[in-house]
Amino acid sequence: MDMVGGALVGGSAAPDGGALDWRPVEFEKWHALGNDYVIVEAAELPFELTAARIQAICASHTGVSADGILLLSEPEQSGYVARLRIFNPDGSEAELSGNGAREAVMYLRRHQWTDADSFAIETAAGAIRPQITSDSECTVDMGRAHVRSAGYPSGHDDGRGELVAGGRSWRFQHVQVGNPQCAIRIQDEDELESLDLQAVGPEIEHHELFPNRTNVSWFAELDGGGSRIKARIFERGAGETSASGTGATGAAVAYVLDGGRSPVTVVLDGGELEVEVSADLGIRLTGWAVPVYRGTLAETFIEELHATK
Repeated sequence: MDMVGGALVGGSAAPDGGALDWRPVEFEKWHALGNDYVIVEAAELPFELTAARIQAICASHTGVSADGILLLSEPEQSGYVARLRIFNPDGSEAELSGNGAREAVMYLRRHQWTDADSFAIETAAGAIRPQITSDSECTVDMGRAHVRSAGYPSGHDDGRGELVAGGRSWRFQHVQVGNPQCAIRIQDEDELESLDLQAVGPEIEHHELFPNRTNVSWFAELDGGGSRIKARIFERGAGETSASGTGATGAAVAYVLDGGRSPVTVVLDGGELEVEVSADLGIRLTGWAVPVYRGTLAETFIEELHATK
């Protein structure tokens, strides 16, 4: 499926009086467990990715429809294959995304940025190091998780806390996994499924305890033995999603800190992820990511984006 608008030409002027850049913008849409991103290379863009333009591109009916944008560019430091920036659909920039990272990893390999199975990528959260294991799956070394961070500055050393939202009290575990996570253990799967995340999620995301806002995960241990949990995720800047790599990681770390054993299989609406948590909270995330389609933004949409600030 291609979204092709033909050759992009025109003589419109930029606000500063110069000619606008009418290069076509080619992109690919990928998903991992239903968590979908538009992937674009920075060299393709004829304009800056402002918050308003990101919102327009990610819009479900008038844009491409996506949970965010992954922007790939040449690395700023030696020893890396690429630099990855991650944008939420509301235009804010995320430090890291587990699903987005895997999508970027598999894209880089398919587009011959590297022929190695293991390499390093720059992100706002630091280096991530994937190991590609098949045409669609990889394991990403996400670095170390932390339970004390600037994302929860008033927290105790163990990262545990309690807050009130949606008319009830929630005990939570703060986990920093490149981005801030608030992981909440629920008694059982029935209670988990009954939660109205759209009602309570925004209140926790914007709670005063979290100055940079927070991602939120609710999880419950599944029956049947083994380290299997079911999780529901409310992402900062995106709302409830069918899957989240960092959300799954935050829930897995909280589960291990509460007595669970690693590795942890995290069951999400979009599928399953495996999270290995070491004694020093080192994290390895394994899952798949696949392309959906390649496209080119149409001329009229490029014109709209140029006019959008």
